[in-house]
Amino acid sequence: MSTAEIENPGARNSPIVHTRAYQQELLDESLHRNLIIALDTGSGKTHIAVLRMKHEAERSSQKVSWFIAPTVALVEQQFEVIKTAIPVSVGLVSGASEPNQWKDASLWRTILASHRIMVTTPQVLLDALHHGYIDLGADVGLLVFDEAHHATGKHPYNMIMKNFYFTLPLRTSITDPQDRVRPMVLGLTASPIYGGNVDAAFRELEKNLDSTIRSSRRNRDELAQHVYRPEFKHVLYESPIHTWEDVPSMNYQALRDVVDTLDIENDPYVISLRSRLAKLEPGDDRRRLDQQLSKTLDKQDTFAHRGLRDFARAAEEICYELGPWAADWYVAKVIERAKLAANPFNNIMSAWQEKEKRYLLSIISRVQVTEPPSDPDKIANGITPKVRALVDTLVVEEGLFRSRDEDYSGLIFVTRRDTVVALAELLRRIPETAQLFRLGCLLGSSSSFKRHSFLDITRTILEESQADTLRDFKIGDKNLIVSTSVAEEGIDIQACGSVIRFDPPPNVVAWAQSRGRARRKRSSFTIMFERTGPQKVKEWEETERQMMAAYNDPLRDVIIPVQEEDVFDDMDGYVEFAVESTQALLTIHSAIPHLNHFCAVIPSGGQDSHVPIYELNPPDYVEGWHSLPDRMQTPYQGPWGATVTLPRVLPKELRKFTTPKVHRTKRKAQQHAAFKAYVELYHAGLLDNHLLPLSTAIEPDKKEEVEAMLAEVAKRASTARVAIQMDPWAVSQETSAWFAHELTIQDLPTLRMLTRRPLPIFAPEDFPALYIPKQGKASMTISPTQPVPVTIDEVRRAQEYTYRLFFTVYGSRMDRDNMDFSYLFLPGSAWPDDTVWEQRRQWQHNRHSRRLTTQPEGPLMANAAALGEHFSYPRDLAIVRGTNKFDKPLQLLGWRYEPLSAEEEEKFREQYDMYPDLQISYPLMVVQSLPRRRNFMIPFTPESAVSVPQADSPFLLHPQHALVELASRSEVQYALMLPSILRWLSNALTVDALRTNLFAHSPVSHVALPLLMTATTAPTSQELFHYQRLETLGDTVLKFIASNQLYAEFPLWHEGYLSRKKDHAVANSNLAKEAVQKGLYKWIIRDRFVPRKWKPHYASIQVPSDDALGEEQEPEKLVDNKGGKDKKRKRNAEELSTKMLADVVESLIGAAYEHGGFDLAIDCAERFGLGLSWKKLPQRIEEMHKVEDLDDLPEQLNLVEQMLSYRFRRRTFLVQALTHASYQGDSAVMSLERLEFLGDAALDMIVTDYLFHAPGKHYTPGYMHIKKEAAVNSHILAYVCLSTSVTVESVMPAWSPETGLVSVDDTQRIHLWQCLLHSSHRVLEDQNLTFARFQKHGPAIAKALKEDSIYPWAALTSLQAPKFISDMVESILGAVYVDSMGSLDAVRQVMRSLGLMQVVERVVVEDVDVLHPVSRLGIWAGQQDPQKKVEFKLEKANGNVKCAVLIDEEELLEVSASYRSRVSEDEVRFTAAEQAIRKLKVRDADVEDALPLVEDDLPLVEDDVEAD
Repeated sequence: MSTAEIENPGARNSPIVHTRAYQQELLDESLHRNLIIALDTGSGKTHIAVLRMKHEAERSSQKVSWFIAPTVALVEQQFEVIKTAIPVSVGLVSGASEPNQWKDASLWRTILASHRIMVTTPQVLLDALHHGYIDLGADVGLLVFDEAHHATGKHPYNMIMKNFYFTLPLRTSITDPQDRVRPMVLGLTASPIYGGNVDAAFRELEKNLDSTIRSSRRNRDELAQHVYRPEFKHVLYESPIHTWEDVPSMNYQALRDVVDTLDIENDPYVISLRSRLAKLEPGDDRRRLDQQLSKTLDKQDTFAHRGLRDFARAAEEICYELGPWAADWYVAKVIERAKLAANPFNNIMSAWQEKEKRYLLSIISRVQVTEPPSDPDKIANGITPKVRALVDTLVVEEGLFRSRDEDYSGLIFVTRRDTVVALAELLRRIPETAQLFRLGCLLGSSSSFKRHSFLDITRTILEESQADTLRDFKIGDKNLIVSTSVAEEGIDIQACGSVIRFDPPPNVVAWAQSRGRARRKRSSFTIMFERTGPQKVKEWEETERQMMAAYNDPLRDVIIPVQEEDVFDDMDGYVEFAVESTQALLTIHSAIPHLNHFCAVIPSGGQDSHVPIYELNPPDYVEGWHSLPDRMQTPYQGPWGATVTLPRVLPKELRKFTTPKVHRTKRKAQQHAAFKAYVELYHAGLLDNHLLPLSTAIEPDKKEEVEAMLAEVAKRASTARVAIQMDPWAVSQETSAWFAHELTIQDLPTLRMLTRRPLPIFAPEDFPALYIPKQGKASMTISPTQPVPVTIDEVRRAQEYTYRLFFTVYGSRMDRDNMDFSYLFLPGSAWPDDTVWEQRRQWQHNRHSRRLTTQPEGPLMANAAALGEHFSYPRDLAIVRGTNKFDKPLQLLGWRYEPLSAEEEEKFREQYDMYPDLQISYPLMVVQSLPRRRNFMIPFTPESAVSVPQADSPFLLHPQHALVELASRSEVQYALMLPSILRWLSNALTVDALRTNLFAHSPVSHVALPLLMTATTAPTSQELFHYQRLETLGDTVLKFIASNQLYAEFPLWHEGYLSRKKDHAVANSNLAKEAVQKGLYKWIIRDRFVPRKWKPHYASIQVPSDDALGEEQEPEKLVDNKGGKDKKRKRNAEELSTKMLADVVESLIGAAYEHGGFDLAIDCAERFGLGLSWKKLPQRIEEMHKVEDLDDLPEQLNLVEQMLSYRFRRRTFLVQALTHASYQGDSAVMSLERLEFLGDAALDMIVTDYLFHAPGKHYTPGYMHIKKEAAVNSHILAYVCLSTSVTVESVMPAWSPETGLVSVDDTQRIHLWQCLLHSSHRVLEDQNLTFARFQKHGPAIAKALKEDSIYPWAALTSLQAPKFISDMVESILGAVYVDSMGSLDAVRQVMRSLGLMQVVERVVVEDVDVLHPVSRLGIWAGQQDPQKKVEFKLEKANGNVKCAVLIDEEELLEVSASYRSRVSEDEVRFTAAEQAIRKLKVRDADVEDALPLVEDDLPLVEDDVEAD
């Protein structure tokens, strides 16, 4: 769009637009009918489309306008114009925006709901229509086709119309905007036809787009004022002097001489094909390879030979077109770049294979290249008449512009890409042009460097990107561009003053498009013609005149109706398949790309991607054609049939599809085979209702949905002022009854406990132990007998007693005179000394009532001197306090009667310096601080045995200035221990609520209380036991049982589907979603128990959710390791984190597994659903056995069974476990990936279970993770596969003249990896190379695994084993699991036979250091003071790779190795790290430091047990 049309395009909301009369004319007409607007480039067609879409957006209809352009560059260019001009939401989707991300129905619905205009490439819209994501009639109100002349044949423009537009009801005058009808159509083009008969071409385009082609009729004069038609010129040049047979280029002749001597039999690709063919047994794979070899030889079509022939042909044409110097330069330059690219130590052309590089290097090295002269005169003498004519034309054109005081800007259009590069170089070297022009080149945007052609290397000759060249041209740094047709349309390039066609345009569209680039005032358009060649200028001008007449012919205004037979007149044999629910459509034309995509998304295990294999009937060549002496054969003309074979990961019935020999072309036969296969895949449930592989849409990600649900839960909790975590003591207001229970602590009298509802019956093992200083470990129980209702009088007495009991220790934090407690206590049967203490309390009550007491005495607190004097200084006082330390409870050790020494008296008086006249009377009180322990659930540590610190040493109090709490020792002990007991009981009641609500009527409710309590306790609570270990176990159990469910339920699914579905089921977001829906958050114990801030729970006060979540807590703190300061963190953000909810689901599954095995774990998982259908494992195992047994079994099965020490009941499973996806034998089994999926889960389960229960270890999740990785990583599994073997004893007859015929020993060792069934030369090569590395490094690895204290990570990595070798071990374990009817013991025994179990056990028993060396070195550096910086510096040179370890930028050591692949870099890095560890003597490092910080993984703060 020109600046005259939209001023200030950067103004997003209100651009100033000027609509010309001819634009308004065509806009008005487009509002009432479908139109194809035919206007010259630069006339403002896009502006009309913008106004039309703006009008559509302003209507009330919710349908979108859809603007489609044929190239990504045009889409992006037009998107910027549209979003600048129209103040609505404009969406952009193209091939450059990862269209795979757009294969989601909900995403498309969201996009349609939030945008009024979409700008895309046509393939994006066609795909969305095919998959039913878009309904053209219901969702789109206006279709705009940019460059509408493309709507012919099988172009996506035409497919959109034929497959989806013409099937819709017609739009009528009474059509409602929301009706499902055909959208309106607007086409834009500068040239509606490519050539030929104008009337026929117009009718075809108008029929295809259901539109009328129109230009302006009433405003032609104004249109002429705004469209600057360039001055047409033509230049004639003489034919070259030389002929094609006598090319005068020395370098071309040298290249030709080498190319002519090439023998394709020496090509590494042909050698490889023949080698592979010789090793194959008769069968499908051999037949395909035989055809491939014959076709290669017949077409002489190898990458190297085809590329070199193209190279020679390009050089020949350059010589003919440009001259010998250009050809010499081109050959020399390409060979220079090719030598660089073929060097095995660089990566310029990464798609070239190493053998091809060596072969190409050997060929091009034989070309005797002569460096072309750089003398300008010699260069000028070596150009053709065509180039001379071009140079003269350029000089004249530039002079004309200079004479008008205008800057020159020009475009030269050239047909061949290679000619562009050579011509640009010539113009830079010829003096006349070198001084006048600043040149750039455009070759198009493709730069993938895939295996397209050897001549892709010419792209590397250019030093500037396309974007840089265009930028420089726009700002004037370049004034002349030599370009291929890429600049004709689709690139935003400014108007030029001069356009020259070095080669005549091939059709009218190219003529019009290239001419349209010359749209400055007084511009010129020049075409160069060979003097003796055809000159079509008059023909094109006549065609253009006929088009203009047709535009303005009013008799053509009626749209030609499309007849049913017209729609598919060019689609012989057309078939389609539609899904009724989504309207997704599969056509004969889309079947092959759909099937290719389905195969491509199947996981390939590190090997080549899966592809469908097509075979023709009859084949192109007779078998063995490549070896016949006379390779002539009569071409077969049809009809054709085809068979498509899909990867072996699919079951046999979905692997091969054939069409009969009835199709007139090979392509039609292949399309029909693909169509048949894809429809069957849909019916088998391997495609969704949008006709896409399930892996793209098994389930949408739930992360945002879950976060929204959590926010809603938090909002409800805040609004209702209800704690998110349940309050186990809360009861309804109508509840008035109390129930009595008996609480007993070892060595203490019984205490009656009253609660608002009966407590559950606890098993003896449910109760925790109490850890009491100086007493040791003590037991506690709450009576399991039926609770007894109590009287109102008992409740009153219990309230008073409870208030007095707690007030002795926690009075400062209690609500004065508030006795509305949630729990009450009374002494049980008669307590020792109860009478004595009742007398003392009565005595104090009398004193207090007669006002004989002094400050700060009270009814329950007496002056120590008065009490001692009255009761003969008793020694059984439990708590005393100094009046100046009122809040500090102390314990009485005794009374001191002997006088103080002078030193003691001085110190004593300092203590009471506020009483200068203090009279010391005897006895004095000997006291000591109470034990600091307040959380009696925490076991004693070794530090607990240390003598009390100095601050806790005994000291003296003056009785006159001391107070005595009137509570017995037993009451004080209960008062101190009740917070801990109530905390446990609160948690137990929370778990009981979980049992009776979430797990009501479920066997999970019978899981032991301690297990459930651990499973629901978050680390943030800082309880002694929390869910993290159980979560680690439950995570593995869940994946294992989910893998079993999916494997059995979906026997047709390949491993990719199974893995994705499993990952969705066990994803944190899915677990959290189910947890929220079930209300699990209410029963997660995450409030902290802080004894020093504890106070009784009051029934009359509800705790606000913003302040607290349970009885008592404080904001959680994180310790800053650097500064040692406490950091408060926001509580609510952590409290309802997705991870915490998911972790608790997994820990509950772990607890269920611990209590009742996999059956109970499945019961627990079933309660949450998780989107799976749950059955018990025995039932699932039976379903897994519903496979047919094989009759023809491979011979190596006996050997494999010997290696495993396991005899298969059904060998079909073992055959599947040994079958690689490449295997082309007649076996019906699927390849090993499904069993590998199951075996991986079984292996994880066995190892995790062993680590969880390792005697005496109690590993944290971090240690379990890192030790498990040592046992299940791909390196150790590959090592196990490579090292497992069996000896096969045999003898062979041998004859010699001396001994005659004798038997000699021919014993062989057969390895497990050799038993893999495959049909791939690449697999065989990978096996042999890997085994060679194993032979070199295997002994050292074996020794390290048996003896070293450090796990041999680097040595294992040096094997560089491909993934299929480790997969083989897992698939075998999966086969054993299924065959043994789900026995993990059988799998465990096979792991022992393979030596894998011994590795796991030694890692645990001998505490082998399994921390990765790179991680260990990093942890060590971070622990130094000051911290050190570790760097690994990699360097590749001369076929080697080196790794230096730098500590604080100083080199510590260096390791080198031969470079073979990326894995070599890992190998030297790991080796360097291991050597650095030894050199630095690094050993101790916390494994937990190697793991990412988990927010809710907070340590138990020992300080929490302190008193105030």
